[in-house]
Amino acid sequence: MSEIKITFPDDSTREFESPTTGYDIAKAISPRLAKAAIAVKIDGALRDVGAEISTDCSIEILTFDNPKGREIFWHSSSHIMAQAVLELFPEAKLAIGPSIAEGWYYDFEVSEPFSPEDIERIEKKMGEIIAEKAPFRCETKDRKESIEYYRSKGATYKVELLEDLQDDQVSFYYHSRFEDLCRGPHIQHTGLIKAFKLTTVSAAYWRGDETRQTLQRIYGVSYPKKAMLEDYIVRMEEAKKRDHRILGKQLELFSVSDEVGAGLILWHPKGARVRTEIEDFWRHEHLNSGYEIVYTPHIAHLSLWDRSGHTDFYSEDMYGPIDVDQHKYQLRPMNCPFHISIYKSRRWSYRDLPLRWAELGTVYRYERPGVLHGLMRVRGFTQDDAHHFVTQENMEKELAWLLDFCLHLLSSFGFSEYNIYLSTRPEKAIGDIEDWHRAEAGLKKTLENASLAYEVDEGGGAFYGPKIDIGITDALNRNWQCSTIQFDFSLPERFDLYYIDSDGQQKRPFMIHRALLGSIERFFGILIEHYAGNFPLWLAPVQVKVLPITDSINEFGSDVVDKLNKRGFRAVLDDRSEKVGAKIRDAEMQKVPYMFVVGAREAEAGEVSVRKHGTGDMGSKKLDEAIEMLSQEVESKGLAES
Repeated sequence: MSEIKITFPDDSTREFESPTTGYDIAKAISPRLAKAAIAVKIDGALRDVGAEISTDCSIEILTFDNPKGREIFWHSSSHIMAQAVLELFPEAKLAIGPSIAEGWYYDFEVSEPFSPEDIERIEKKMGEIIAEKAPFRCETKDRKESIEYYRSKGATYKVELLEDLQDDQVSFYYHSRFEDLCRGPHIQHTGLIKAFKLTTVSAAYWRGDETRQTLQRIYGVSYPKKAMLEDYIVRMEEAKKRDHRILGKQLELFSVSDEVGAGLILWHPKGARVRTEIEDFWRHEHLNSGYEIVYTPHIAHLSLWDRSGHTDFYSEDMYGPIDVDQHKYQLRPMNCPFHISIYKSRRWSYRDLPLRWAELGTVYRYERPGVLHGLMRVRGFTQDDAHHFVTQENMEKELAWLLDFCLHLLSSFGFSEYNIYLSTRPEKAIGDIEDWHRAEAGLKKTLENASLAYEVDEGGGAFYGPKIDIGITDALNRNWQCSTIQFDFSLPERFDLYYIDSDGQQKRPFMIHRALLGSIERFFGILIEHYAGNFPLWLAPVQVKVLPITDSINEFGSDVVDKLNKRGFRAVLDDRSEKVGAKIRDAEMQKVPYMFVVGAREAEAGEVSVRKHGTGDMGSKKLDEAIEMLSQEVESKGLAES
């Protein structure tokens, strides 16, 4: 037998007899690894653990600890649930069953919505299928024959999916008594799932289109260890307490009104105060770091969106057009064409670049009713948008600077753990291939020089350029996609952008889109849940509540508030004729970071009795001493416990 060389992620190599499999390689490393192996990545491509390997290649064994491994684990779980549903409800029609951020769902067409009793029966049946330890296997079939096969079974959703595919051959996955159209890969066998739970049931439109069939969507989670499920349940209970929609109402931060319109946020005074602090900090850091702030309109001639390509590629998500003075205008879904128009307003030299233009630009995009979710999915939102115009020679230096600035901004809000993806050139892409290679290499080098771990999403870039996506990890260990650094080879071409180089010739600049917080609305929702409404002092809408013990102390309490306000703190006086215990409870419910309790003794001594939210009594302090303590906490952006 011939031997092949296998290269591992740490660049070590090892010889194996050909042919071999990912499972055999994992077993040679460790029997425990072989048992835990979910799939393999061969030269960057995901494959089943049992896939044959007969040539030299690089390989990575994926377990549940790997994000891609988890996706495959959860997708396999959705197949098991689909089998359970079909065996209990033979008339059900299968739609799709992807993995999601944590867990999976599967959509079904059924005559009646699933009841709680139905869910219990499905869970029981899943347990039986898992106990079979049924192996997953893949078969490739002719696409046209498969269409006829599914059509004969009345599987209309699978027929539609197959008709949308271009490949002549398509793959099916089998386990136990179940088959499904699927690219895969899948776990070795059903027995790898040691703990699972079906979490919720909801209605969903086929392909997210409200004009299509209403389906039943069952969500679930699964894990290779029972302790992981127990941890998930604890986290979900905590997540319910932190739900930004509930806290937003309790703390009077924001609301949504049917009279105003779905997906349009009303910022209440307290929420607007937090937003103001976020935006003021954002502006300060940008201006101090070499950005210039720009402002641009909310609408523009439709011809601008035609030239940018948005009407070709994005029209379903745009509002308009509207008629103005016999011309058609369009509400903006993006800010980039405006920044490009500013660039085109004059000639630029290589000496002027890089240009860094940032804007808190409100955009409007259509989101279907079924996906609107508090602050997280809205129809009008403000992006912390910016565009960099750079020379090709300075691209790597600019990327390093930008990544450092991005992490600085995120860390200032209390985030220190990231999930980073580098998305590369898809099959259908525009721009010179050398520019793509240069941009991808620059992004990769930037991440590696910063010693940041990242995953490569092969072919996951937009058609107009590669990108880095940065997800932040919150207090419940949930990942939120937040920052994007995106190259664009399309718009500089479409708008014929150039600069004059040192040799006097026109050259095309590299254009980088970036959003660091993502959108103010969504980022605010993430902050609410991350902090459970307990904002750090610098962000809190009310920083201090002054609580007089009796009405006779109200005047001193008012003087304390005045002094705090003059020092820049957001302080209010609770001068109600209530017992101080009730005032403290109300301040705790409103999650006010500090309470200054004042009575006759404090008034005479010029002191305040300091209470900290969630902590309690911190003792009496001279007013100036207490104010200095708060000043230092604000200055250092001391973060509240999340």
